[in-house]
Amino acid sequence: MKKNILLIGGSTGIGKEIAERMASNNKVIIASRNKIQTDTENIRHIKFDVLEDDINALELPDTLHSFVYCPGSINLKPFKMLKTEHFEKEMNLNFFGLVRTLHGVLDKLKKADQASLIFFSTVAVKTGMPFHTSVAATKGAIEGFAKSLAAEYAPSFRVNIIAPSLTDTPLAEKLLASEDKKKKMGARHPLKRTGTPKDIAGLATYLISEESSWMTGQVLGMDGGLSTLNIN
Repeated sequence: MKKNILLIGGSTGIGKEIAERMASNNKVIIASRNKIQTDTENIRHIKFDVLEDDINALELPDTLHSFVYCPGSINLKPFKMLKTEHFEKEMNLNFFGLVRTLHGVLDKLKKADQASLIFFSTVAVKTGMPFHTSVAATKGAIEGFAKSLAAEYAPSFRVNIIAPSLTDTPLAEKLLASEDKKKKMGARHPLKRTGTPKDIAGLATYLISEESSWMTGQVLGMDGGLSTLNIN
């Protein structure tokens, strides 16, 4: 059976990779500010700004089988340089944007036979890292929210979280702007490289599929071993 999969954000990077992988056998809708550039069929784009637009105003299928929330941010600064407004901005994008859009499509997800919901966290929630206070705070909120949501809606929904380390996407382009930077960042990981959209999308497509039908409430590290291994 073809599934209706809604990606919030996802016109580039990890979201784009997920969409292209799932489009061959499913109907994928990307709701994002920018249109996805792809030749893949079965992907429909709807212009949507998670900070300004109402998800209820979009033309969506009556039933949604999967919901993937892709928006994110990388604002790595010393805590003393971060104002309350910086935390509020990241929380609005990463967490409250998720809550608002999910509220808007809840009834559509309830019509599916055990919808699969996927949110994104970061390795920095589990592993304390300097200069990550704002992003770790917002993603930590997502982890707590997702586990409670998974418990509340089981078995109707499955809710899982992917927690990547640094991944080579447009969002991280400043951190990986040269081969030297990529090499240095990769060396921090036990597997000696940074992530790719394909790495993360592979796990996401598994979580959407029936093969993960006995998995919910999990925070899954896709981080080259950074969160659990110390090889120095």
